[in-house]
Amino acid sequence: MRHLPHLTASLLGAAVMFGQPPAASAAGDPNWQTCIGAATAPNDRATACSAVIDAKVETGRKLAAAYCNRGHGLTEKRDFDSAMSDLNEAIRLDPSYACAYSNRGRVHAFKRDFDSAMADYDEAIRIDPGFALAYNNRGDAWFNKGDLDRALADFSTAIKYDPSLATAYGNRGFAYYRKRDMARALADYSAEIKLKPDVLAYINRGNVYRDTEQLDRAAVDYGEAARIGPTDARGWRNRGMIRLYQGDNKGGLADYDKALQYDPADAYSWNNRGQAKMRLGDAKGAIADFRKALEIDPSLRTARDGLQRLGAAP
Repeated sequence: MRHLPHLTASLLGAAVMFGQPPAASAAGDPNWQTCIGAATAPNDRATACSAVIDAKVETGRKLAAAYCNRGHGLTEKRDFDSAMSDLNEAIRLDPSYACAYSNRGRVHAFKRDFDSAMADYDEAIRIDPGFALAYNNRGDAWFNKGDLDRALADFSTAIKYDPSLATAYGNRGFAYYRKRDMARALADYSAEIKLKPDVLAYINRGNVYRDTEQLDRAAVDYGEAARIGPTDARGWRNRGMIRLYQGDNKGGLADYDKALQYDPADAYSWNNRGQAKMRLGDAKGAIADFRKALEIDPSLRTARDGLQRLGAAP
């Protein structure tokens, strides 16, 4: 695609989400319902599952499910050691509980131990050959190991077993994007958005539009990301970049103002806002922004070049 000099952007990684392990329900027990609820927040899940465990009433699969779900909540809180302990206990209580293996694999993956993650996903699939989320998660492990073809195969199998699994479409779309198969990436991101529109899905589809020179469509998707997540800087800064590509310096400036409001640690946004200010004749403001970009990232050559053009020292 055509590149506007001195603008910088970063691509986003694959979006990987994970569902909750299935378990039988217990009517009339609010802690149990909160523990297994698909929409329960991590803190609430951990608290509710702890209440179930501490009551010392449940046994077998149901107790394993409480440990498994608490492990899931702890993983969301990035307390990986505690999560691993809970998931090990869930597997000890019920070695045939496929979802506990999948959730433990996820902890391994967060720790960048993809071989151990894959072993757990393999076991989850052996126990439950139709477990769509385990295929999705194993596909993510293959992706991170650099094997895009195996990742694509697993994402496709996940979609085969659960055509409504939005994250599998997003992950497969990103694998196609990495292979530069833009048509398939676009189709998968569109399917993901239809099933579960979120900020990252719109940004990823916007990236495809951007890289295929469909800048107006890219701007629409980035704008939708900003609408859905108004305090998420990613939509604002990506749309700001497109506006600068298209010569809309005032619009780009406004978007980068928003982006920096919500993520002041992003050197690229400081640099790009500096570019907008320089084009609009605000040399003093541009110099300040370029210097801030270099304060965050001293290797950012575009900011250094901007200062040189303005006759200013770093």
